Amino acid sequence: MRLKHFTVAFGQQIFKAFGDESRVRILHLLWRNQEMVVADLEQVLDFTQTKTSRQLAYLKNAGLVSVRRLDNWMFYFLKDEARDLVLQLLEFMARDPQLLHDQRIYQTLWSNRELAAYKLQNRQWTGGAPPPPAQ
Repeated sequence: MRLKHFTVAFGQQIFKAFGDESRVRILHLLWRNQEMVVADLEQVLDFTQTKTSRQLAYLKNAGLVSVRRLDNWMFYFLKDEARDLVLQLLEFMARDPQLLHDQRIYQTLWSNRELAAYKLQNRQWTGGAPPPPAQ
């Protein structure tokens, strides 16, 4: 489901979310990388766990981000309903040096196999329940 129309209150939430650099950086990484866990966002952005979680909670409450759980890991991603609008706004900032730097750090950490998401994706499942289906 995509947004076609929205209320002034929802518009306020969106623009307040984009009014903070930390939240814009998180949204940009989620856009470029589909979904991320808190630990990886912390590492890429050099934020504390508290700051990262607080900003993600704000984005979730604003209706821009959703979450899925895998074991003890919480994967955050852009909500389908707001995706088009968020992407349009982020497109205007696509060449921002800070956002480009964040994405380069992510790619470097991924290629060095230092991100939790990489380890989760490639872990071997033993015993118990079968591995979750690939997405």
